[in-house]
Amino acid sequence: MTLHSLERITIDPPSPATACVIWLHGLGDSGEGFAPIVPVLNLPAQHSIKFIFPHAPNRAVTINQGYVMKAWYDIKSMDLHNRADMTGVLESEASIHQLIQEQIDSGIPSERIILAGFSQGGVVSLFTGLRYSKKLAGIMALSCYLPQADKLPTDLHSANKDTPILQHHGEQDEVVLVSAGKMANKLLVENQYNVTWQSYQMPHTVMQQQIQDISKWIISLLG
Repeated sequence: MTLHSLERITIDPPSPATACVIWLHGLGDSGEGFAPIVPVLNLPAQHSIKFIFPHAPNRAVTINQGYVMKAWYDIKSMDLHNRADMTGVLESEASIHQLIQEQIDSGIPSERIILAGFSQGGVVSLFTGLRYSKKLAGIMALSCYLPQADKLPTDLHSANKDTPILQHHGEQDEVVLVSAGKMANKLLVENQYNVTWQSYQMPHTVMQQQIQDISKWIISLLG
């Protein structure tokens, strides 16, 4: 397994950091894509939440004719049940573990860390969070699905069985159909995870009302 030490954009808070949000971007994007969201969240003036926006490694993406771009894993087909290359998913999970451990080593406890992601980044965040062996503050899965579609990941860990999970999806999403997000949500609900679902009248993106809702959720968990 190839373990990448992820390059990233780090936005330090106005007060000494006591919490952290690790936010993974979507296919072909970079950490720069979501970094501008921090001031828009309108967090309290002296908040102590560090934000980290890692860049996925470059890899060839099958559905894009093998074009090399930033990707957390290869997308092999548009078929939801055979979309995610699990080797790449596991490599990215290991890289995220390393990034979380860096924060723990710096003095931020795991239960003060939110793992967030959009689209492909949301897939990795959800997969990693469900399997992670230490308690997290929360898991945010935006416009995404489970990598094995209609199955929860293997080797689930009880540490995050009660961790708040926030799922958002656009009703007009043509990239990741809302049905894919609902399939993941159904599995989480059936298995008694602490999951909240919210859909919005939007395509494969984020919108202002949603950002306000995300801000409230982050503040409720990290203060």
